[in-house]
Amino acid sequence: MAGRFDRLDALRGFALVWMAVFHFCFDLSTYRLLDANFYQDALWTTQRTLILSLFLLCAGAGQAVATSQGQSWARFGRRWAQVLGCALLVSLGSWFMFPRSYISFGVLHGMAVMLIVARVSAPLRGWLWPLGLLAVYLPQFIQHPFFDTRLTNWVGLVTHKPITEDYVPVLPWLGVMWWGMAATQWILSRRPGWMASPVVASGDNIGFANWWLRIRQGLSLLGRWSLTFYMVHQPVLIGGLLAWMTLTGRP
Repeated sequence: MAGRFDRLDALRGFALVWMAVFHFCFDLSTYRLLDANFYQDALWTTQRTLILSLFLLCAGAGQAVATSQGQSWARFGRRWAQVLGCALLVSLGSWFMFPRSYISFGVLHGMAVMLIVARVSAPLRGWLWPLGLLAVYLPQFIQHPFFDTRLTNWVGLVTHKPITEDYVPVLPWLGVMWWGMAATQWILSRRPGWMASPVVASGDNIGFANWWLRIRQGLSLLGRWSLTFYMVHQPVLIGGLLAWMTLTGRP
């Protein structure tokens, strides 16, 4: 597809695969097939932070690419509307599964807000680095009970983490998206070759090189359909798991 960079798509695809494995383990834990604490065990909480950071870095990079290629506000708006619509569906679906801890401001909700901020702030370029640092550390120094309600906790200046299955407030996570945008703007202006893989002659695609090329191409293709994959992977995983439990007589 014209205008795309396969290495960025592949990185996004890798994040999607990692996320799916993480969520499948979460599903196993939910149905008591895996003994794991996803809310306190550093093995899982650290993975969540790394996966989310990778997603937001890619989202910031995507906005850097889009603005550098002159993407119109109309096209941005269409994609943004898809993200917002999917965020509302996530809230609805999570309410049915976890009525006491449903997702009111998760990753898609956060991205819907942060994408607009990133789009508007793209001209700041190098200033995005210190602004990102400020966004990341501000919640460490400023918290107020005003931000502890469902209507206000999206800002991120909470005194305690809300009880919810997914929580991605604007602060500190906007800082990560800003860093992804700033880094990609620098790469596009100084090292654009880093964004796309070199063309490999078919005769050279043997052994490990061919194997690695196929993986990279698969991840790149997956990364182009990130929103679709995000929306369908959990219903597929949970549906498959429930079907297996039913067929094997698991309680």
